[in-house]
Amino acid sequence: MNHYKIAIIGGGNLGVAIATGIMKSGDIPTGNITVTRRNVGALQSLSEAGINITANNKKAVADSDIIFLAVKPYQIKEVLKEIKEDIAPGKVLISVVTGVTIEEMQEVISPEIAVFRAMPNTAIAIGQSMTCISYSNASQEQASQVIALFSYLGEAILIDEALMEAATVLGACGTAFAMRYIRANIQGGIEIGFDAVTARLIAAQTIRGAAEMLIMNGTHPESEIDKVTTPKGCTIAGLNEMEHQGFSSSLIRGLITSYRKIGKMTH
Repeated sequence: MNHYKIAIIGGGNLGVAIATGIMKSGDIPTGNITVTRRNVGALQSLSEAGINITANNKKAVADSDIIFLAVKPYQIKEVLKEIKEDIAPGKVLISVVTGVTIEEMQEVISPEIAVFRAMPNTAIAIGQSMTCISYSNASQEQASQVIALFSYLGEAILIDEALMEAATVLGACGTAFAMRYIRANIQGGIEIGFDAVTARLIAAQTIRGAAEMLIMNGTHPESEIDKVTTPKGCTIAGLNEMEHQGFSSSLIRGLITSYRKIGKMTH
């Protein structure tokens, strides 16, 4: 059991997802987790689960060893100024705020503080996030601690900070892109005869199984596609029609468009 204390500054959707995921891991006592929000009434479900809730950012930070920043990008400098005196050396600061660099945070707080920048996605609430992490001024022990923490919540990898915007598009925006694909599968399933509930189950489980094969087997998607395509078969006919309609190119263009958008937002 890990007994360090965690403060999550910003109890919005992502902050709550992080708290919920950590709680569900069962490895950290719920009483060691504090979530802050101006309107604490919106966090009542966390309180009922044993997580501490408060509107006092400074006290939450002072009483914690690991601090998550899960506020809006426009709020981060104001919040850092508020809590910087409470972030003592030896504590770990983890930002999950999109588009705010480590350097920008270090301009506000002490340069001695270990700062991590992490990009999880909303599947963190069910322990299935893909989290990309970069850091500065951290010891190997602190880096291992943060990676282990996010590993409770899914997969976690270290990347160069220069790739963080790309990671946001591929791993966070990618959740919405995957959901849109599943929705289209459901709509198609209804058109060929299934009711909506059954179509959703088949579509979602099929996607889960396909993803698990890639992760567990370490294979390339095309090798798995080859296993289910036969000469003159229905699978290759459907795949070819999708490609004729721009399936792969539209997805790639969507990713690049999102990447260009986030670039304009952060520069």
